[in-house]
Amino acid sequence: MLTEKKKTIIEHMSKYYNESLDIETGIAQDLGDKAESSYSKEFLLSLSDAERQRLGMIDAALKRLDAPDFGLCEDCGKSIGKMRLDVIPWTPHCIVCQEKEEQGS
Repeated sequence: MLTEKKKTIIEHMSKYYNESLDIETGIAQDLGDKAESSYSKEFLLSLSDAERQRLGMIDAALKRLDAPDFGLCEDCGKSIGKMRLDVIPWTPHCIVCQEKEEQGS
């Protein structure tokens, strides 16, 4: 499951990168067109940044697969839970610690 998700992300990142190259801000004729082109390019690049972060999390999870601590929360050490791992297999945190982290940021 993790390797399939990794493959999909790499394909998406390649697509986003190619699409961002296709958007040429210099070709736009007026300020509105230039702003729209610039926004589109930034949006595509931000998508690839999010995908890059997820890819890093997947790589870390793949490394943890062989370790005895896979499925254990990196913060509290408790079991992450099968349902959570089924939905987000790259997660390094149990739901309680994830909620704490999100509230803190």
